[in-house]
Amino acid sequence: MSTLSAKAELKRPYEVVVLMHPDSTLEEQKELFKKNKSIIAQYKGSVHTLDTWGKRNLANMIGKNKKAIYFHSTFEAGTQAIAEIERTMRINDKVLRFMHTKLDERVSLTKFMESFKKGLAETAQREREKEAKAQLRRAAAASYGDGDRGDRGDRGDRGDRGDRGDRGDRGGERKGDRY
Repeated sequence: MSTLSAKAELKRPYEVVVLMHPDSTLEEQKELFKKNKSIIAQYKGSVHTLDTWGKRNLANMIGKNKKAIYFHSTFEAGTQAIAEIERTMRINDKVLRFMHTKLDERVSLTKFMESFKKGLAETAQREREKEAKAQLRRAAAASYGDGDRGDRGDRGDRGDRGDRGDRGDRGGERKGDRY
């Protein structure tokens, strides 16, 4: 067996994120992933996880779509399987975007998924805390009143300031004028 063919048959861990059209039916979604699974099996690979993240807003519109159905999957396969999966996804009109990423071979897929889900949970917690702080700021701003700034007691009695004259060139130093 040559080194080139041995390298082509080597199974490597991958993850993929797939964005499908928001109007795609459940049958169309299942059909796509059954086809992907059969391609991976055909090239002697194996699917480890398939998570549905549901319908979410897109950061930027794709075509005229503001939403997409997100899927995340991890699997082991050879490079030929990836090429075939990408070819079939390009043909499918319901697939808006996809991205395959080769994972570190030294980390098992189960450990990767554990750390991945832990990272998602931490991010979600930070988002909840951020939203709670924003609500507190909005509540504080609303309770502050109708925009009245109070008597501004910190200014003291400023007295009559008189005619202040021409205020054109005030002199003084600016940042750039210093030595």
